[in-house]
Amino acid sequence: MKQFLLPVLGLSLFHIAISNGQNIKYSKEHDSLLKIYHTIPNDTAKASLLGKLHLSVLYSDIELAKKYALEQLQLSTKLNYVKRVAFANYNIGGYYKNVGQKDSARYYFEKAKRIFLTSDYPRGEVIANNALAILELAEGNADRALEMINENIKRRISMEDSVGLAKEYNFKGGIYEHKGNFQLAYQYVLKALEIYKKKDQPLDKADALYVLSSLESGFENFEKSKEYSLEALSIYKAQGDSFYEALLTVGIGQDYYNLEAYEDAKNYLLNGLEKAKIIKSPVIEGMALRNLGRTYIKLGKVDEGIRHLKSAVKLNEDNDRPLALLRTLNNISEAYNEIGNPDRAISYMNRAVRLSDSVEAPTLLAAAFEIRSKAWKQKKEYQNALEDYERFKFLEDSIFTVKKNKQIEELRTIYETEKKEQQIAKQEQAIDLLEEKAKVSYLQKLLLGGSIGFLLLLLGFGYYGFRQKIRRNRLEKEKLDAELAFKKKELTTHALHLAKKNEVLESLKQKAEEFKEKEESKKGYQQLIKTINFDLQNDNNWENFARYFEEVHKDFNGNVKAKYPQVTSNELRLLALLKMNLSSKEIANILNISPEGIKKARYRLRKKLDITTEDSLQDLVLSL
Repeated sequence: MKQFLLPVLGLSLFHIAISNGQNIKYSKEHDSLLKIYHTIPNDTAKASLLGKLHLSVLYSDIELAKKYALEQLQLSTKLNYVKRVAFANYNIGGYYKNVGQKDSARYYFEKAKRIFLTSDYPRGEVIANNALAILELAEGNADRALEMINENIKRRISMEDSVGLAKEYNFKGGIYEHKGNFQLAYQYVLKALEIYKKKDQPLDKADALYVLSSLESGFENFEKSKEYSLEALSIYKAQGDSFYEALLTVGIGQDYYNLEAYEDAKNYLLNGLEKAKIIKSPVIEGMALRNLGRTYIKLGKVDEGIRHLKSAVKLNEDNDRPLALLRTLNNISEAYNEIGNPDRAISYMNRAVRLSDSVEAPTLLAAAFEIRSKAWKQKKEYQNALEDYERFKFLEDSIFTVKKNKQIEELRTIYETEKKEQQIAKQEQAIDLLEEKAKVSYLQKLLLGGSIGFLLLLLGFGYYGFRQKIRRNRLEKEKLDAELAFKKKELTTHALHLAKKNEVLESLKQKAEEFKEKEESKKGYQQLIKTINFDLQNDNNWENFARYFEEVHKDFNGNVKAKYPQVTSNELRLLALLKMNLSSKEIANILNISPEGIKKARYRLRKKLDITTEDSLQDLVLSL
């Protein structure tokens, strides 16, 4: 079977930039910092020191890191040390992000950003914005992440923060990798790497090397990927960074697997699994288990391989990692096909196909159809085998087309960038030419008379007018971009407000119901429940949201009604929320229904819009 490769987006999903921009040697500095901590009073210096202690163990003992961050928050709040209150919230967000609790991480990062903003500390605001962009990418919102990072790049340049700028370039490369634009990804990561080398930033250099290894893996240059990973691993080991040491160890195991060096792969993966358990990282542990399962199967130990794959399935389920779960389901089904158990393979693949639609993973869905087709063939159910194979080929052709379109778009972007640079170069040459003409000797000017002077004046006015026109166009575009960004921000804020409001009201309602059962007098609680029900069903909030939505996505509702007149008002609401790429949980809270209700609503909507199993509801909504 052709291996469907998805590049390992390491830094984009795990990395959080160090809050003060310094290169801290984590575990090596911890003891000396701790000695100072025990000798100083509870003042602002100690609040700052707690932040350094947090960072010193963030990637080696994450629970201890959380303890330091919480103590920093408590002390900074008591001292009214606003800047450190913001950093403490940021550090707590970093803890939740590294343990995979994205909602909690977002809460603390946004809180940190608000405090940085009110305390007029732009550097902190940019750092928090970077962390939020990482969460956006982790949730599949690559375009939103790119928009946030471009904003950060402008601010880093204005602050003359070259190391911070390199972090943004590195992450921007990770976003382009996620979008499949590998050439652009390479360009930005190399930009970052050059800055890190000049500034002697070993950990940041290792981060950039890690992204380069991921890119090479995407190109299937596994030997080069391993080379970059080994160089990065040596830096992480020297700096005592246990988290990335575990992550790179597993990554190198994957490279050896792809190079068919299965014994080496097994050794690295076992080592990486042990390190992941020590630092309590379910994400890395799941990666290690899945790849160990695949490796044992290649070594002929199929039962051992299936056991590890089943462990990976459970871990990915428990930690809500649908893409990793899909890959593991595909792997375990392949294993059952190999040992002649097509019924078990089909059982796992049925589950994978259902899951693929909810997370929009066409590459993994195509692989699932191919695997299931082989299982049907083993059972001699050739009609089912043929149908699944046709679905596989259809998706494979679609993926190929998308990939080619991405390559074309990438080349177009590169071409347009180079074209703009050439135009700027020509304008600079024209300016140089005008300056040279201005240096003509006084004697020549007298001989040529007033005509040359007049000509130069015309050229000057023409050039000035041209520059002014460019400036006006640029300002107008920046104004329009700012207005659109503001409207999008308003829309997102309003949607999340609706979700949070309904979630809180529902919780209050449940508490009131509980109290009602316990109290003799039920009248007061009954009135409270009625009030909450009224607010939950109030359409005014939705009308405000719809107004914001129409300002950002003009004519969306009209287009839907024109194309699908049978769509109800409730289904139109669901389509609008899908258009915003909100999660099922957020949509459920906004519409005040259960997550299971959202699944049923999506299923009914697919039937009404006549969408086949091969087609994507999300893609259809985004195209409207």
